[in-house]
Amino acid sequence: MKILVTGAAGMLGSAVVAALRAGGHAVRAHDRTPPPSGAADEAVTGDLCDPGGLDGLLAGIDAVVHAAAIPAPVEPDVFANNVGSAYHLLEAAAAIGVRRIVYVSSLSAVGLAWSARGASPLRLPLTEDHPYVGDDPYGLSKRVGELVTATVSNRGGIPAVSLRLPFIGTGARLRHHLDHVAADLGGHRGDLWSWLDTRDAVAAVAAALTRPLAGHAVVNVAAPDTTATVETARLLAEYHPEAEIAEALEGYAVPVSTRLCRDLLGFSPVHTWRNP
Repeated sequence: MKILVTGAAGMLGSAVVAALRAGGHAVRAHDRTPPPSGAADEAVTGDLCDPGGLDGLLAGIDAVVHAAAIPAPVEPDVFANNVGSAYHLLEAAAAIGVRRIVYVSSLSAVGLAWSARGASPLRLPLTEDHPYVGDDPYGLSKRVGELVTATVSNRGGIPAVSLRLPFIGTGARLRHHLDHVAADLGGHRGDLWSWLDTRDAVAAVAAALTRPLAGHAVVNVAAPDTTATVETARLLAEYHPEAEIAEALEGYAVPVSTRLCRDLLGFSPVHTWRNP
């Protein structure tokens, strides 16, 4: 396949580009800043919020991985950028008849991670059908991005997957994050102490690109263990005492359901920081 990857100069995007090329795909990389020379078969720079900037970007493309986004609510343009870029790109992709769309969403789309009022989940493990409980612009932007993806899929009959990903990292980036969690467990109540190894994130994108499916699906992806050194049941009793616990969470099990990832995409994250 010839695949367009947006956000290709970012941490996840660059890893996705490398993995897809290693898997034999041709990759057109897009970002506001150019990726390293030779990283992709083709490189394009521009602003996805400018519909005029899409001219030629999708020519000959079979599939789109939309990973470009401002990844935090502190930027004033986060909602307009994230939603606008998703809308303009995916509408244009549908118009030329791409065969697959993978939208890189976030577990923040439920509204917990950046909630200013400290929202708690209604029930756990967190499933894809959990109601939206958010109050922040980033989580809202990712939720709306999923709806944009669903709309484009519904209209054009394009198979599409919105991957809800948590913090992603490995190596020094992951170690820094783990230290931050250990120093402030309560500060990570909103992300449910979830994370995902970069290698598993890339594998999830690849599965979403190639697995036979119809329509649009929202899929949680998370490592099997939390980022905490406190057992999950204790964390939930202290930080989310009102949440309904729908099934037992033994040891350090992440309170995020990844059953649909396994059943629909045929993939389950395998890397844990306790046994890298």
